[in-house]
Amino acid sequence: MKTPNQTAPHGQRSRTAWAVAGLLCAHVVFAAPQAPREDRSAAPSATTQAGPSASCSYVDWSRGINYTLGSIVKYLPNGQYYKLVNVGSNGSDGTDPTISTWYWQPTSCDNTTPPGGGGFIVTQAQFNQMFPNRNPFYTYAGLVAAIKSYPNFAHEGGDTIARQEAAAFLANVNQETGGLVHIRELNQANWNHYCAPAGTCGNKQYYGRGPIQLSWNYNYAAAGNALGLDLLNNPDLVATNAAIAWQTALWYWMTQRGGASNTPHQAMVNLRAFGETIRAINGGIECNASGLGHQQMLNRGAYYRNFAAILGVPPGNNLTC
Repeated sequence: MKTPNQTAPHGQRSRTAWAVAGLLCAHVVFAAPQAPREDRSAAPSATTQAGPSASCSYVDWSRGINYTLGSIVKYLPNGQYYKLVNVGSNGSDGTDPTISTWYWQPTSCDNTTPPGGGGFIVTQAQFNQMFPNRNPFYTYAGLVAAIKSYPNFAHEGGDTIARQEAAAFLANVNQETGGLVHIRELNQANWNHYCAPAGTCGNKQYYGRGPIQLSWNYNYAAAGNALGLDLLNNPDLVATNAAIAWQTALWYWMTQRGGASNTPHQAMVNLRAFGETIRAINGGIECNASGLGHQQMLNRGAYYRNFAAILGVPPGNNLTC
């Protein structure tokens, strides 16, 4: 049964979960997106060009992102490519590649496919292999369409990290939905529960829906605002539109931290720590836990190792929390 949860006021983090036939369906929490960093400090300039490449993987540079060593970015204001050749305590430390030349050096990046063009590093055949019993609602096309809203997803840090991030995201989704089988929260007795302040939601229900089991009225409002959708008044879009369902999952993955210090995206790209994605999604129940919570954490790690193998990359370390 789903454990009772006290109503959480806006801005307070809380977690609920339920176990049905061995499935723990975890609910997202309200957490402010991590504030972007702006560190434009420059170090002594280097004049040599960082190893030109005939073919490379790059992302469009975004202010506030802490890139990992070896990352290649395209700086849109001048159309040039830069490679991160030195790192600080937080990767690129939020630096601008045209100013902080100790961190960044110009490079070439020819014959590439830019990110966000509708592709996904996981093929449809691999997706089907991962989810052989998935509900037809959870379409591969819907996921690919949703990625356009978050083009840096599985596009940063090079090919290996991109594949690891895709495996990590899909492993957590696998846990949340029982293998992409469940669309709506199974325990209907709780469907009217997720309203804060209590009694202010009218006839709207904000129970868990979609790949990340989005729940609580304030989460529907925040996700909708980020995506340009009125999910507060139309919460069932998350259970009836595959692209929107995937968008809400990516919204949480890319922007929300839960009880962790990093978003799941940052955990994989900057820390290379799958365990920290668990902490951000359901850490209150599964991290440093015993019994069912501990087993669910182990399940996520097993799914991740399996999916990483399908994508041909090592899972790395830090698989638990």
